Amino acid sequence: MAFAPAFSEDPSRAEEARDKMRAARAFARRGDANAEMVAWLDAVEAEVETRFGDTRRALSLVHHAEQTYEEHNPESNPSPAWLDWFSPIRLAGFKGNTLMVAGRGREARETLEQVLADLPDEAIKQRSIYLADIAAAAVLERDPTSACSYLEDALNLLGRNWYATAMDRVKAVRQSLREWDSIPAVRALDDRLYDWHTTVNSLVG
Repeated sequence: MAFAPAFSEDPSRAEEARDKMRAARAFARRGDANAEMVAWLDAVEAEVETRFGDTRRALSLVHHAEQTYEEHNPESNPSPAWLDWFSPIRLAGFKGNTLMVAGRGREARETLEQVLADLPDEAIKQRSIYLADIAAAAVLERDPTSACSYLEDALNLLGRNWYATAMDRVKAVRQSLREWDSIPAVRALDDRLYDWHTTVNSLVG
């Protein structure tokens, strides 16, 4: 519920998102939530704060989540079945995105490259998201050729497994490459981005 106002990126809805997070934490305390659940709430709140521009607060929450995860004992205090998708790898994905938004390109790239290396093969949608985020980090490092390479990898995945959210990320990074429009890597990316298969998928997706 906090994500809805957060992803609107409307500053006037920031308190609405934060109120939802306070409620979630109150319910978690009431339900005696385990360490993994608390780490997940930290990650969600970090995403909320990232969306509203407070990356310092977001990174503090991620750090707390990392510390909390170290206390998690799935044998003595298991998580609910629906939380099976969350893991230290996914937490690192949240961290990488926040580092990227904070303008810390090198740290973001290193974090997200490790996430990609550790990500399960079946997590195809998340892989395309992380590739786009690494590309954004490469732009921050003023390395447009590497950014285009990561975006091409993301497009290759999207050609086989469509995910509109990831395509939105790819297009946002492409917009950030405008000062390098004339270099061969960017031109090749545009050819790939607007080829027949990708265009059709974007229309039906």
